[in-house]
Amino acid sequence: MAAGLRRIAPPRVQVVTGDILSQDLAELVAAATPWQAFRPVRVVGNLPYNLSSPILFQILGTQRTHRCFRDATLLLQREVADRVVAAPCSRAYGPMAILTRLAADAKRVITLPPGAFRPPPRVRSAVVTLGFRPPPVSIADPALFERLVRSLFTRRRKTLLNAFGPFAGTVSPLPPRELLARAGLASDRRPETLDLEDLATLADTLARR
Repeated sequence: MAAGLRRIAPPRVQVVTGDILSQDLAELVAAATPWQAFRPVRVVGNLPYNLSSPILFQILGTQRTHRCFRDATLLLQREVADRVVAAPCSRAYGPMAILTRLAADAKRVITLPPGAFRPPPRVRSAVVTLGFRPPPVSIADPALFERLVRSLFTRRRKTLLNAFGPFAGTVSPLPPRELLARAGLASDRRPETLDLEDLATLADTLARR
């Protein structure tokens, strides 16, 4: 396929082959689009369904650190799309929705049945758009924030005190209940009820330890 694309592509199109997960996307964008003069570019992709989550996290991470994308239009397995656009208190809400919301406004454009493809996959698909923008909240330590989110959602149905305690103990000498009080969060809430602002406040409370 790559060889065929190279034969028919116009001169300004550069076909790059390789493992996307081993690529530095910011360097790839800079090398492939020198005429852009660091203007954000658009991402369009039909992501392999078995790799869509790590690729999406890679795009989000690159955007947070380099701000090199304007928007993205992605074809995903419907269940992954659900996790991208999910709201707090929903079953699909978790790290993917939270980290997406930190970098972009996400919208499901259309859901596609298996019959829309040849050969048809065994799952339904959806097209999602991401409109990248600056983070809506300030986060002192983005790496700590992401670690906190991932840890909390391994215990999404536990009380916040029980879900937060194991992670807090690795970061701060203060009791988890005191940290939650400082963040203004009730200890009997569930992780799945926390919105982006709640999580940012909790992460920054930990960062001030």
